[in-house]
Amino acid sequence: MLRFAPSPTGDMNIGDLRVAIFNYLVAQQKGEPFSIRIEDRDKEKNITGKDTEIMMILEKFALKHNAVFHQSEHLNLHQTLALRLLKDEKAFVCKCANEESESEFPCTNNCENLKAKEYEELKKSAEKFVIRAKNPKSDISYSDLIKGELTATPREIGSFIILKADTTPTANFAIAADDMMSNISLVIRDEKHLLDTPKQIYIKKLLRYENDTQYAHIPTVTNDISVKELFEQGFIPDAILNYLLVLGNPNAPKEIFTLPDAIEWFDLSSISKSALEFDLENLRLINREHLKMIDDKKLSTLFGFADADIGKLAKLYLQECSTIKELEEKILPIFSPKDFSLVCGEEMKILEKIINQAPYFENYDTFLQHITTKSELEEKNLLTALRYLLTNKGNGPKLSEIYPYIKLYLLEVAS
Repeated sequence: MLRFAPSPTGDMNIGDLRVAIFNYLVAQQKGEPFSIRIEDRDKEKNITGKDTEIMMILEKFALKHNAVFHQSEHLNLHQTLALRLLKDEKAFVCKCANEESESEFPCTNNCENLKAKEYEELKKSAEKFVIRAKNPKSDISYSDLIKGELTATPREIGSFIILKADTTPTANFAIAADDMMSNISLVIRDEKHLLDTPKQIYIKKLLRYENDTQYAHIPTVTNDISVKELFEQGFIPDAILNYLLVLGNPNAPKEIFTLPDAIEWFDLSSISKSALEFDLENLRLINREHLKMIDDKKLSTLFGFADADIGKLAKLYLQECSTIKELEEKILPIFSPKDFSLVCGEEMKILEKIINQAPYFENYDTFLQHITTKSELEEKNLLTALRYLLTNKGNGPKLSEIYPYIKLYLLEVAS
């Protein structure tokens, strides 16, 4: 099983999303389940509704999961496992002054010599304490699919905290325990977690977990941005996913593709081993190409229609637009009330009256000839007024290109 383990303490960023995509793709390739674990241990930092928001984002990217659970649901299991280590004398009670911290300060009072039975006595008292894993006696070595062979010494690992003074587990202990209980076969995550891995391997060793777990720590994406912000700017899921898989992946067989395509060719070992920079302009180019690929009728629904012609109209503007938001700024004004206070406002009123009284014209040239004859306006003034009347803008695609897609809405548009 593979897993994605986000924290509901803030917006999901594109680095997190990239990790989720990689886990999903490899799970699909291996034919293994893919689970979501919401790491909500820290109740004070959790933001209400962020877990739901995370799941909705994953759904938008079609990253289907086989199971989902909140880490806080396993609190009793974490506590039980910590006490098992204490009973087996693989962990010890520590009364050092830094007990409230999850940081890796060493035990300073030789607490390891305390007997396990003192745990029960301390529970009855008001004295604060934590439980620490005993210092390993040998190196922890493992193979990382991205970083290669890695080793951590006993001194680097230390006697780290596994259960805090409030009886909640530390991140390393909870993650290791949950990975063990879920039988996670491969952990793919950001390289910022690299120093935690030896501790988590050591915890599973202490708990006598014998199944092998592989690790792959992928390079961090710098210049990060939240996924929600990209949605607000008008980027679509297919394009974002496409960009994140091309980023730092020179072996991608083509630049534009969808998730099912990527399942066929994605290779975790081929991704860049160096830090990567998020480039908004490259995403814009890819987003434009994906907008071109969307079914015309489906595209029109983004602007409140269910008409393939409106989708085709939107695609005319992809010569100058790259996002849904930019397209909205072109399409919605066409169907909005026009501003007759403009310099050409009087000419616009003349054309509006003519169009309201005119018959239906299938062809733009015939339509233009009719209003030219009826209005008796000079060509330059007529075309300027007509553009503002039909589009609410002073520039854009040729009116002859726009007309076929709005002719059925002409009375609504020209008002």
